[in-house]
Amino acid sequence: MPTIKSAKKRLRQSEKRRARNKSVRSRIRSRTRQLLENTSREEAEAQLEELYSLLDRAAGKGVMHANTAARRKARLARHVESLEG
Repeated sequence: MPTIKSAKKRLRQSEKRRARNKSVRSRIRSRTRQLLENTSREEAEAQLEELYSLLDRAAGKGVMHANTAARRKARLARHVESLEG
């Protein structure tokens, strides 16, 4: 455990961020899984828009790197395109 006051504060801040980031990442994984299990192209396209928003927000907040978000978006878009409508 830290003994210096500033180190204690950093620990509190990092714990808050870790919890927030964990929920964001969990939500992204859940929505991704739902999208990949979906067989209807129309529903998948609607889910894809929501997932784009989640990924962009996560990248903007620093939860994930911007290139990681872009790569996931591209892969998901390619998956949705492969579905039969």
